Amino acid sequence: MAEMTDESRQPAWPVEIAGIRLELIERGKGRPILFLHPGIGLDPKAPVLDKLAAQGRLIAPYHPGFGRSDLPATMTTIDDLAYYYLDFLDAWDLQDVLLLGVSFGAWIAAEIAIKSTARISRLVMADALGIKVGDRETRDIVDVFAITEKRFSELAYADAGHARLDYRGASDAEAKAAARNREATARFGWSPYMHDPKLKERLHRISVPTLVLWGEEDRIVSEDYGRAYAGLIPGARFETLAKAGHFPHIEQPDDFAKRVFAFAGQ
Repeated sequence: MAEMTDESRQPAWPVEIAGIRLELIERGKGRPILFLHPGIGLDPKAPVLDKLAAQGRLIAPYHPGFGRSDLPATMTTIDDLAYYYLDFLDAWDLQDVLLLGVSFGAWIAAEIAIKSTARISRLVMADALGIKVGDRETRDIVDVFAITEKRFSELAYADAGHARLDYRGASDAEAKAAARNREATARFGWSPYMHDPKLKERLHRISVPTLVLWGEEDRIVSEDYGRAYAGLIPGARFETLAKAGHFPHIEQPDDFAKRVFAFAGQ
């Protein structure tokens, strides 16, 4: 594959799908890989993107409401995002898709897969949100809106040095995107907090091979939660990644991509 230029690493703007303008990243050739980012957003310079694009056609949209992507007033639930991405797959006529999501993005991926896997051949979910495992009095997922950013970084990363804590050097566009990411995450995941009460009972509908990846040092959502999630998906495989927290694609991009493609090639 030809060497990626700095210009080609930048997000495309805008791409219009179903009347909504999206910012997205597209790199590589071959089998389509739809990458759904977590609530913290998507860094076009993240090493994992090139590693994924080295073995397929990477398509990484910024969800509606994130980055510079439009957010229609009528789009308020994870269900809305899932149906939007089904329209996206149809509009681009994508087939044999490797659907890959992290955290909030993995929740969206699960919601897509319970509705239709007609265009999807494999599903990979990393440190997924989206279900309630414990009882009514048990908190499964740390309330990220009730803690400081410093504390969030300590819980979310094996090495908090991977987090961006100082935005003083950020451009206006970067600062605005970070604010939009947080606002949109709250819009879609606030009530009920970071889960869909109906998803758990519908995971049996996922009919494609599924891999659930989990950072061993994720303190936002526990490994037990991840194992319970995988146990609800027929035939799903569960694997952990060492020296990684809630965002293994950031902390361990090589191992992350290696696990994804080892699974996708089977």
